[in-house]
Amino acid sequence: MPETKSKIRIFGDPVLRKKAKPVQKITSEHREILSQMASSMYEDSGIGLAAPQIGLSSQLIVIDIGQGLYKLINPKIVKREGFHAITEGCLSLPGICIKVKRSKRVWVKALDENGNPVEIEAKDLFACVLQHEIDHLKGKLIIDYASFLEKIRIKRKLAALKTNGKTCKLQL
Repeated sequence: MPETKSKIRIFGDPVLRKKAKPVQKITSEHREILSQMASSMYEDSGIGLAAPQIGLSSQLIVIDIGQGLYKLINPKIVKREGFHAITEGCLSLPGICIKVKRSKRVWVKALDENGNPVEIEAKDLFACVLQHEIDHLKGKLIIDYASFLEKIRIKRKLAALKTNGKTCKLQL
């Protein structure tokens, strides 16, 4: 079966706000979905993508910050350390960037696409992307980290995304 690009859901789509369900039994369909997610992420120049972003309420994420592709199932952060703030964007919020305070280092447990346990210790950008994608599995978006004033500044841009799924030309 040839890989096809999955449509990335944009702010306003209700699936982005739902808590994703854990995968009970990994099947070939899950492996195919992870491959399609990776293709979509690369085609849209992303470094991470969660299943809710393609309309699926499943705990699946893919990440590649330039050190190789990670396909993770049911990822959970088991330990956090330190803090730093980094400006983040999101494929589901095109044109919007928010400075987010996150843990500088995280330890994550998950399953790989074959059901094998995976333990990851990540820091800096990799830790940030893991936290970002795991947030998607909880129905949380980067705008939830925005201050009241930031939300006011991007209100029109969010309304445009919610209304027509397109980025408006308003600059932050």
